[in-house]
Amino acid sequence: MRLLYKPLAIVGRGIASRAGRSAFRGLWSRIDEHEPPQPTAGDAGLAKVVGAAVLEAATMAAFAALADRASAQAFHHLFGVWPGQRREKD
Repeated sequence: MRLLYKPLAIVGRGIASRAGRSAFRGLWSRIDEHEPPQPTAGDAGLAKVVGAAVLEAATMAAFAALADRASAQAFHHLFGVWPGQRREKD
């Protein structure tokens, strides 16, 4: 049954990836009017390059976690089985 979860999770991650990139671009446009600098860009300062990388990583990780949780909850709702591991109660 949990094998059916993988396609749902893959689709959810794909959607989250696109939404995360869009959210990052929106957040970055509030910080700077230029595109986010590439790490090899000679005209960008270290703080700007690292700041862009940190913001992008945090945004993408948040959207990935959101997609994983939503797909797990949807799978549980549809099939009545939790796809991942549950913590043991103390």
